[in-house]
Amino acid sequence: MVSKGAAMGSASAKEGWSSRSAFILAAVGAAVGLGNIWRFPTLAGENGGGAFVLVYVAFVALLGLPLVLAEIATGRIGQTDAVGSVRDVARRSNASTGWSITATLGTIGAFLILSFYSVVAGWVLYYAGVMGGELVSAIGRGDPLGGAFAGENNEQIQSRLGALLGNWPLLLGLHAAFMGVTWFVVSRGVHSGIEKAATILMPIFFFLLIGITIYGAFAGNFSEATAFLFTADFSKLTPQVINEALGQALFSLSLGVAGLITYGSYIKQSGGLGGTAATIALADTGVALLAGLMIFPIVFGASLDPAGGPTLVFQALPVAFQTMPGGALIGFLFFLLIFVAALTSSVSLLEVPTAWGKGELKWSRHTSATIFGLGAFGLGVFALLGYNVLSDVRPLGFWGIFENADILDTIDGFTGKIMLPVGVMILSIFIGWKADRKMMQAATGLSGGMFKLWRFLIAWLCPIAVGLVLLFGLFPGLLG
Repeated sequence: MVSKGAAMGSASAKEGWSSRSAFILAAVGAAVGLGNIWRFPTLAGENGGGAFVLVYVAFVALLGLPLVLAEIATGRIGQTDAVGSVRDVARRSNASTGWSITATLGTIGAFLILSFYSVVAGWVLYYAGVMGGELVSAIGRGDPLGGAFAGENNEQIQSRLGALLGNWPLLLGLHAAFMGVTWFVVSRGVHSGIEKAATILMPIFFFLLIGITIYGAFAGNFSEATAFLFTADFSKLTPQVINEALGQALFSLSLGVAGLITYGSYIKQSGGLGGTAATIALADTGVALLAGLMIFPIVFGASLDPAGGPTLVFQALPVAFQTMPGGALIGFLFFLLIFVAALTSSVSLLEVPTAWGKGELKWSRHTSATIFGLGAFGLGVFALLGYNVLSDVRPLGFWGIFENADILDTIDGFTGKIMLPVGVMILSIFIGWKADRKMMQAATGLSGGMFKLWRFLIAWLCPIAVGLVLLFGLFPGLLG
């Protein structure tokens, strides 16, 4: 029998959150990122809007929330890096320590994702600078509430992304700048770095998100956007749409990259985690929906295609900022918003391998953050060169699903379609079937009935659903 005291983990970890609210802000920051602001509107636009959104929200409630709680509770029990925490739970449950492979996959996945995440965040940094320049130009013209890109046509505005991707020295500098900021925050530690950044950046993020959403409601076509997002046309609910919604629910909450396990290990406060997990899942989902309400009124107001795909943010919206009142200012604030979201997520991605280096290899925080930061930066260099110097390289071209994928898309696809689903599936089987029940109930703080429901969802629904994501990701032809 495992005592409640044991379930709360040892006190060996030296770092920790100063309060539960600090943990929630950091965890929300880890989950909220490009997946919410860029990926969710893209997928909603490509998959018909309302039906996709409805299924996505259902999957967050039935799968995302239970998995968030499972990851946080595992970290809270282990009180060390993600691999060590899963191993500790296994030992206390008299199970094989080999189950820690789930956290190993997550740690490697976080490192790989960080490498290309920083490259894309560099694009955001570039557009924030461009829009800042447009704002200065508008002020110089005596029109601070004017549009952006005065005198340019749509083709010229949209060609900026192609010009950026072809300029590898500029991409390299942006990548280095963003990774440098990420390293600086992580190297300062949990309290002085990650927590301080979250408590400063997340309020700014929500202020900008709500402010731009209100602006879009008045300056754009809000009624058409809400109809698109919240009117479910079930004729568009294909197996492919369902699979995309399930994948987004997992991706949006940063599940499978061991980030929440790592952050959970820094919890020192007692009390149940059910409400905390629900707050994180609710906040993350709310941000995704608000991102849709922020972007689509602008899209429809400018008569743009909501199914514009991944280029929606970087090519279509800058066109809209040209004609909108205050477009230069709103464009700058919009990309500043995305930058903040990207930074809080990249910090959590670097923290995962950094904590592993500390816990497993006994490195200092500074050494671990530097080694993994430089490693991710180096891999990211190859990813950014894949758009220019190495544009003909297809690392997994022999594999059908990666046949046409460049370096960045290959890393993205391999982690998202294979590594993360496998890791999440193993974790759900481990927690649902192998982890000691009394220990997990003490760690989660759930009542008897709620704990049984949570355990059922983890043990049965999560492995099956995530297994389908993995299956259809590897064999998309099965969806017809």
